Amino acid sequence: MSDRGYRRPRPLSPLREHLRDTFWFAPTMGFVCVFVLWLVASAVDGEIVAFLRREEAYDELGDLMAFAQDAKTIVTTVSSAMMTFIGVVFSISLVAVQMASGQLTPRVVRIFVRSRISKLTLTVFLATFLFSLLVLTSYESEADARRVVSVPLLQSMLTLVLVGLSLLLFIVYVSATLRLLQVGPVVDRIARDSFRVLGRMPRGPGGPEELGPETGRVVHEGRAGVLRDVNTARLVRAARRQDVVLRLIPRIGDFVVPGTPVLAVHGGAAVPPRRLLRYTVSVGVERTLHQDLAFGLRQLVDIALRALSTSVNDPTTAVQCLDRIVQFLAAVVHLPLGTVHHRDRSGRVRLVQDGPGWERLVDLAFEEIRWCLAKSPQVSRRLLAGLDDLLLLAPEERRKPLVRHRALLVQTVERSVPVAADREFALLSDRQGIG
Repeated sequence: MSDRGYRRPRPLSPLREHLRDTFWFAPTMGFVCVFVLWLVASAVDGEIVAFLRREEAYDELGDLMAFAQDAKTIVTTVSSAMMTFIGVVFSISLVAVQMASGQLTPRVVRIFVRSRISKLTLTVFLATFLFSLLVLTSYESEADARRVVSVPLLQSMLTLVLVGLSLLLFIVYVSATLRLLQVGPVVDRIARDSFRVLGRMPRGPGGPEELGPETGRVVHEGRAGVLRDVNTARLVRAARRQDVVLRLIPRIGDFVVPGTPVLAVHGGAAVPPRRLLRYTVSVGVERTLHQDLAFGLRQLVDIALRALSTSVNDPTTAVQCLDRIVQFLAAVVHLPLGTVHHRDRSGRVRLVQDGPGWERLVDLAFEEIRWCLAKSPQVSRRLLAGLDDLLLLAPEERRKPLVRHRALLVQTVERSVPVAADREFALLSDRQGIG
């Protein structure tokens, strides 16, 4: 796959994606924001009291003090009950996530971890708890309106607003968590994430580039793990400064260990200093969808395989996964796949990256499922219909792997189904499996 000229990614794209894979960043920022909000509200309350004292409006100030004392009961109740509420809600949520990972695939946990509504709900819950504690420190024991310094009026009102927002988010969060237990929304989310990856990938017409002789290699010096993504913009800049071409040796999703060569250097008199390549390669404990085009297919296939296992025996779920698999392959059937050439501003190739080709994607999509569908005519019929649809869409040069998988599917059914009538039924093309 080549690009139409180097398309620079957004500078904070890798950092933003890595933070989305964490569950601590949003609550931490929420703590900072709520502390700033409390300081501002406290200052406003102090200004209100100072203004009323200057105007000698002690009756109005006394009314505000009475309202604040009434609100104190609510604030105290909120501060004591909020942590219990948070514990109960998220304990139930963790059970739901565990059930989803057991029924579908452990990879669906990342959907919960990356869910914006989950992080927003936790952030608002914790912010409400912290804000209520801070408001309680603003209450004074002084009952004389002429001597009081601060009345937490605005702070109490903001506490009530946060409580209302927490209740609203609780309803939305429960609805989103229940959707995580349904197969349809999960496979739809995986498909949408895969299409986002496809939309970010550089592509367009272009032929192979002459890289020149290899002059050196850069090895991985960090921890062992899965190659999650690379900072292409930084690698392109480093290669341009050194006037070399860099080639990424492992593919995104490969497991690398310390000492593994990760970059090959082509051209130039010397290997670029390692400090120029620092923070350009991200290694983690599991694959992500940031730059991994094949990971979405991997998740869909995993769900289908678990559904076809003898312990689960849910072919309808496998059919739903095949719907999305065929949808994804139909979207990429005309796109250039394979090697990606990243260029600098002048149009020169600076980074070469090996991506999944068409045949590899087709094998990933159908090979393992075909091995497990021997006793499921519903899945064999849907798989046959999907292959026939893709054969109609695919150009001539991309039909060979589809034809091969179709022939192997027919052989698998003929070998595993002894009755001729059953074989004929299992090899009928049906987009609903058994409609």
